[in-house]
Amino acid sequence: MKSPVRLPSIAHVKVWGSPHTEPWHRNPERQRVGEVWFKSSDSVCLLVKFLFTADNLSVQVHPQGKTEMWHVLRAEAGARIALGLRETVTRKRLREISESGEIVDLLNWIPARAGDTFFAPAGTIHAIGGGLVLCEVQQPLDVTFRLYDYGRPGRELHLEQGVAASFLEPYAGARPMPVPVECAFFRTEHLTVNGSVQLPPAAKNRICVALEGEGNLAGLPFRAGDAIEVPAGSEAVCISGDAALLITREP
Repeated sequence: MKSPVRLPSIAHVKVWGSPHTEPWHRNPERQRVGEVWFKSSDSVCLLVKFLFTADNLSVQVHPQGKTEMWHVLRAEAGARIALGLRETVTRKRLREISESGEIVDLLNWIPARAGDTFFAPAGTIHAIGGGLVLCEVQQPLDVTFRLYDYGRPGRELHLEQGVAASFLEPYAGARPMPVPVECAFFRTEHLTVNGSVQLPPAAKNRICVALEGEGNLAGLPFRAGDAIEVPAGSEAVCISGDAALLITREP
């Protein structure tokens, strides 16, 4: 039977990224890291990331195949995210407000605080503001259509594709959600460990992401920012320490 495996991570520097990525990502050169991706096995049709934002991301939308959720780990005063529009528009109107930048004012902006969780189905226009650290769980499709990008040079917009992929009505789920988050593509729960707990066997591979603290999972030490994949069919796994984790899998 396969044993749990620590997942390798890849950091991506972004124009909107932050040099302040500790404790989740060691960054001695203070690069503007925007995303840290974890490479899971081919048995997991999910992608887990950490996001670090010093500035606003683009106003964007994902096509079908990239439903995602965000769990807020750190939020500066005034930090916010946007999910959907505040009013229904036509596709023609959506293109016009994207070209003019008016879309920023028509987004449904929501205050974001540490501990909040948000769910963004594919097709939902959204934006992530600056001053945030998020753990993201998503379907693995790496396609983003930018509708507006604050005039940043050298960054392509995708108005035709983005307008075609977007929901035009306000999004009813534009609020913090309780955990666990369960949809057709993943189930994600929050686990707090203060001592030791048993992770029961499961029929699907799971990714355990350390959000806070440190501990040990089946003999593998971990600390905040680590991710460990637990293979399907494993016996009950002991997690010990003083830590908080997200545990995600396909349904």
